[in-house]
Parts: sequence; C-alpha cells; structure tokens
Amino acid sequence: MRQKLRQLRLQKGVSQTHIAKQLGFKYASGYSNIEMGRNRMSLEQASVIAGILGVTVDDLKEEEKNFQELLHKECKNSA
Repeated sequence: MRQKLRQLRLQKGVSQTHIAKQLGFKYASGYSNIEMGRNRMSLEQASVIAGILGVTVDDLKEEEKNFQELLHKECKNSA
C-alpha cells in the first residue's frame, strides 16, 4: 500500500534486502512488511529509510498522512 516507498526505492535502485539489513532485519520481509503497510515504521526506522532513499523523514510522514485518504478514495471507486 505504500506506493511512495516502493517508488522511491525503485528509483534509487535499492533492494528491499539492502534496506532490511540497514534496519537490522534478518530477512527482506522485515522491510517488505513496512513497504506493504502490514507493519508501521518507527521514527528511527523512518530516519534510516529516508537516509537511504535521499529524502527527509517528513517526506515519508507526508505519505503516511495521505494513506487513509487514498485508501478511502480507492474503496469508494471500487464500490
């Protein structure tokens, strides 16, 4: 669900495995769960991810703020 995270990661040519290792996860699924919206990221994780992707933590927060609004729109469109 976090299309912005995925888009930024792909634009930078960074793998999920690389970010997962930087965050201290043993497997890529640790980060994948964040990117897919299954797990929320902590401020510390957001800081690491932002550094890797060359954006600010506020850029990541902006995506989080818009998440509920986008989800609501998607639900309305599919009804």
